Amino acid sequence: MIKLIHFADLHLGMENYGRLDPQTGLSTRVVDFLRAFDHLIDFAAEESVDLVVFAGDAFRTRDPSPTYQREFARRIHRLAHGLRIPVFLLVGNHDLPNAVGHAHAIEIFDTLEVENVRVARRSDIYCIETRHGPIQIVALPWVTRSALLTRDEYKNLNLDEIHQLMLNKLEGVILGEQGLANRLDAEIPAIMVAHGTVQGAVYGSERSVMLGRDLVLPPSLIRHPAFDYVALGHIHRHQCLFDDPPAVYAGSLERIDFGEASERKGFVVVELEKGRAAWRFVPVNARRFVSIRVRADGEDPTRQVLEAIERHSIADAVVRLTIETTVEAESRLDDAAIRRALAPAFYIAAISREIERPTRLRLGSQESIEALTPIQILERYLIAKQVPPERIDRLLRYAREIIDPSGE
Repeated sequence: MIKLIHFADLHLGMENYGRLDPQTGLSTRVVDFLRAFDHLIDFAAEESVDLVVFAGDAFRTRDPSPTYQREFARRIHRLAHGLRIPVFLLVGNHDLPNAVGHAHAIEIFDTLEVENVRVARRSDIYCIETRHGPIQIVALPWVTRSALLTRDEYKNLNLDEIHQLMLNKLEGVILGEQGLANRLDAEIPAIMVAHGTVQGAVYGSERSVMLGRDLVLPPSLIRHPAFDYVALGHIHRHQCLFDDPPAVYAGSLERIDFGEASERKGFVVVELEKGRAAWRFVPVNARRFVSIRVRADGEDPTRQVLEAIERHSIADAVVRLTIETTVEAESRLDDAAIRRALAPAFYIAAISREIERPTRLRLGSQESIEALTPIQILERYLIAKQVPPERIDRLLRYAREIIDPSGE
């Protein structure tokens, strides 16, 4: 039996809701992502894992900084050399360069032929030896449209037609008579590793960081009896799409924003043998995101806000506070006291106010408005704005002098 770890969508370089960490020189949020990765590696060491499979998107951007590349490489080195665990890296959409011919973000491992590390940029069968025997991997990295768009015979096709053409080609590559699925050794365990959107998957908040429109893959492309397990990446929400074979999105290792506040984050452990795969999700201690909404319109609106904060566990969390209040109550809010109450938070994302203002009084129908003089319209407006009577009299006097300086 082969024990493997499947994870995806590390997105190293996400710095939102963080500040500089003086100990590392990195954003505190980047430290969060690295800590989650370290948890995975520690688990691999403790559980004597045979293989680590990464299903794409190592970095947040296609051109990661050398610092982020260094931190990623350190951890891959620990797995592949320190622990002697083979590592399989699939290229995701965030790993691909913007220009044809440029190196992708994880190509350095392939270029240097790093021992125990295999990188898949193209669809193919990769055979990897593990401590408990060989495993076959059918790779389906992120599929780009660029190759088709540069060919004259396809330049007049619309996007939907191009997508259908791409799907037809993929089906031939994976499922055709000479396709990858039909070339697998029937005696050796086999998995598919794919980065993309499979029809039926439920999105998380990753739409905010996606690059371009997705090509939606049909379930038939991954539900082949030759596969014992399908390791998926690209969708940040952990989910199992199918059971036979298990087709699982590991999800991302850390939360990106408040849209992922309720999602579990972690990786998948798979115990694999030919014809059978048992899997389980292993959560990591991801940074919590807490949203607090409070109605504060009483005699002591600050106390109402403080009591709402006390009802939430905000220690070491990214916190967003929304205060619903009135114009009159807002003036009594103590900002300093509110910020002191939020001090245990890891990061205060926002303190926003939704102020309920008096409903504007209508001046009447269009016909009645047209019958009023400018002074009468101004008077009604000032009354609707609740201007004090003595101020209204003064403003109307000034208005009359401007409109008719002669006083006639």
